Amino acid sequence: MARIRIEPGNGLQSAESIKSLRGTRESLALTDEGNSFGSDSELNGYTSERQTDKYGFIGGAQQYSEQSAEDIPPEVLRQREAKWLDMLNNWDKWMAKRHKKMKLRCQKGIPPSLRGRAWLYLSGGKVKREQNKGKFEELDRQAGDPKWVDVIEKDLHRQFPFHEMFVARGGHGQQDLYRVLKAYTLHRPEEGYCQAQAPIAAVLLMHMPAEDAFWGLVQICEKYLPGYYSVGLEAIQLDGEILFALLKRVSPLAHRHLKKHKLDPILYMTEWFMCAFSRTLPWASVLRVWDMFLCEGVKIIFRVGLVLLKCMLGSQDKLKTCQGQYETMELLKTIDTRYMLEGFLVREIIELPLSERDVEKEHLAQLRRWKETRGELHCKSPPRMHGAKAIMAAEPPSRQDLRQNPTIIVESSLATNKNVEGQEEDKARIKTKEQKNGKNGTPVASNPEPSDISTKPTPPLKDAPLQGSNQSLIGTEHDTYL
Repeated sequence: MARIRIEPGNGLQSAESIKSLRGTRESLALTDEGNSFGSDSELNGYTSERQTDKYGFIGGAQQYSEQSAEDIPPEVLRQREAKWLDMLNNWDKWMAKRHKKMKLRCQKGIPPSLRGRAWLYLSGGKVKREQNKGKFEELDRQAGDPKWVDVIEKDLHRQFPFHEMFVARGGHGQQDLYRVLKAYTLHRPEEGYCQAQAPIAAVLLMHMPAEDAFWGLVQICEKYLPGYYSVGLEAIQLDGEILFALLKRVSPLAHRHLKKHKLDPILYMTEWFMCAFSRTLPWASVLRVWDMFLCEGVKIIFRVGLVLLKCMLGSQDKLKTCQGQYETMELLKTIDTRYMLEGFLVREIIELPLSERDVEKEHLAQLRRWKETRGELHCKSPPRMHGAKAIMAAEPPSRQDLRQNPTIIVESSLATNKNVEGQEEDKARIKTKEQKNGKNGTPVASNPEPSDISTKPTPPLKDAPLQGSNQSLIGTEHDTYL
């Protein structure tokens, strides 16, 4: 049985570990024997005694608990699914005319059955994929730079080791993660690979196939968090200064305390921001934060950081227990669970008055200060896009780019036989008509292409009437990209 080791804490790192964030080397061979049609947890020796939660975790700090998440009644979930299907089918219209309503629905939480597809649309990954057909397959076939391949292979087993998708060394989850990360190093060779990209890609893979996850990763790295994963990590350092400046407005007490003890923001916010809190929060909270982050942009990441700092250091009573730098760091390593629970955290995020204009204004101020004290930035990053609307406005897609393709097409033998019989009858009828009229007509296809399954669903069978059911499109216990 493979051994699993998880580092404790809430995504905080020492200064030494931050300096080495861009990787170390060790080889981990991926073989075809590691692939499995079942759960990777079975390959790793886990038995039915260790049940997975509804997110796929078999243990660890991020495993589901009744306190950490809010359950949604099936009938409410199904209503939300219908609304999201309508939005996905008319994405350009919703983005142009009803974006505020879409933002509210993201704040309420995207239905699990449609989360992967919604994330791909929100991030612009769907458009990128359509505009670059065959690109991922081309990158996937290439060997990759050995310098980055070695580092990626070492990091695979560290990503969510208590999740059934990644628990087995060489399992299908780790293989797909390797493919996505390797493809990115080939897509952006000047940037290469950064360890913090691995959990981002892993979260995406939990909700979508490898190709979609690749384009989602590209969009997050290039549009949402540009420069975060480049050599020198200048962008994340700059955002650390922005966070610290914004904290002065949100919680002056917490700001004074951190300034007094000379706690550099890079010490407590690096992994928070670079991993988009995916290694910090309970999983239900991670998903809700990502729903809002991909819709509204990086201001959501700033809001989460500000909420946690305010809750942990925002009162005199709390500061009594941390009189020095060490005590303050220890407090931030063990964030009180109640501040990270889905219901509380989401309410605080929504209510915190911080806009993209506030972030950009502070960004310009900190950029001027950086140039005065450190000189010009060595890594020139593209401008940051604040959410789905800004991304779509910057690169307007065509209707064809947004067209949904069926994920699953089911053809029964009965239906196939009927289609064949129908085609033969149509041909005979057309031939008879031509002979009767003495004209050469062009036969019309009687079996058009199947339309999107989400817009024109197949009528339900009599034995299982879907209309009278209160069940969701999928079981509420599992999140899936299908």
